[in-house]
Amino acid sequence: MNFLKKFHFPLCALFIVLLQLGFTQEISFHITPLRPVEELRAAALKQQPPREQRAFLKADLVELVKLDPTIKLDIRYATSNNFLGSPLYTQARAFLQRPAAEALLLAHHELKAQGYGLIIHDGYRPWYVTKIFWDATADDKKIFVADPREGSKHNRGCAVDLSLYDLKSGKEVKMPSGYDEMSDRAYADYAGGTTDERARRSLLRQAMENQGFAVYPQEWWHFDYKDWKRYPILNLKFEDLGQ
Repeated sequence: MNFLKKFHFPLCALFIVLLQLGFTQEISFHITPLRPVEELRAAALKQQPPREQRAFLKADLVELVKLDPTIKLDIRYATSNNFLGSPLYTQARAFLQRPAAEALLLAHHELKAQGYGLIIHDGYRPWYVTKIFWDATADDKKIFVADPREGSKHNRGCAVDLSLYDLKSGKEVKMPSGYDEMSDRAYADYAGGTTDERARRSLLRQAMENQGFAVYPQEWWHFDYKDWKRYPILNLKFEDLGQ
């Protein structure tokens, strides 16, 4: 089967544009949603996050690139280049709760000394998007998406999806799997891939763990901040967070 035929046309078109512009962004892993994304979006927007009874800290979401413009963004959920093949966000932005954002900045600075910078794929995620992910994904892949009945740490502004880019070339580096790949190659302890890929994965993990983040075992790119329990599930859209 031709490589591009397994993707929907909008994703193919995006790939061609990226090549023409000289980007090195890879095509994301892709599934066929159980229902059309627009149908799932309409249903999710009519629902509310689960109610939580305990007290929380007040949300203080910080836009990451405003802390340091050398933090790069590759927000694929604002494009068709994601596992559902359709844009989920209306804006390509990334936020975290302030303590998590400041900890991430320290990790970014630590990595700079070793020739790398952070490239962010996702941070705070509105709850309704988590609902879309869950309803779109077949049961055998649900280990890779959060249950909306419990909420995601992304919904609390305390989880981040990220990788490394090379400071000299400005290009994202290779890891044992691509971002959002739903396979065992995505596991944080996957023994395959090249020696260099595993070394870079370990470097990223060490820098993040040094600042209070913990890797999600099934996704080498996903890190949860230590204080995530202190923040509520949020359902704010990016356009409601100001400029």
